Amino acid sequence: MLLSELLRPEAVLLGVRDVDKWQVIDHLTRLLVAAGRLPGAECPSVLEALVARERSMSTGMENGVAIPHCSMEQVNDTLVSLGVSREGIDFESIDEKPARLILLLVTPKNKTKVHIRTLAEIAKLLNDADFRGRLVAAETPQEVLDLIRRRESAEGLG
Repeated sequence: MLLSELLRPEAVLLGVRDVDKWQVIDHLTRLLVAAGRLPGAECPSVLEALVARERSMSTGMENGVAIPHCSMEQVNDTLVSLGVSREGIDFESIDEKPARLILLLVTPKNKTKVHIRTLAEIAKLLNDADFRGRLVAAETPQEVLDLIRRRESAEGLG
């Protein structure tokens, strides 16, 4: 499944200025509820799983990317929200640089292969510095999605 098929404009938040990664995770989880992707009743358990995963090992990757993620029995579809921060958020990343692109991912527990494949596709997509820079500079959520679609097409994905 392509990132562009999972991400919706209403689940993209530009100008993230949260104080820390815990607030970003909370904010992006609640964004899934506001976007109609996650039932409000499930928000606390999903948030708890995301925080537990983050406490066990930081999901701050390299090059300004963080991918907080978890698998849940309560969800039937893969859910994605994206936060973009021009200043960056400390995610205790491998390279110790702040995360500017925070992609939150929640997958069904019974779809481990989908979870791993989606993480790998996201990592591949965000491997290019120029592309990451264009995402951070995007002015609208729709522009973010258009950039992702073009990149997926150029990469021969989908």
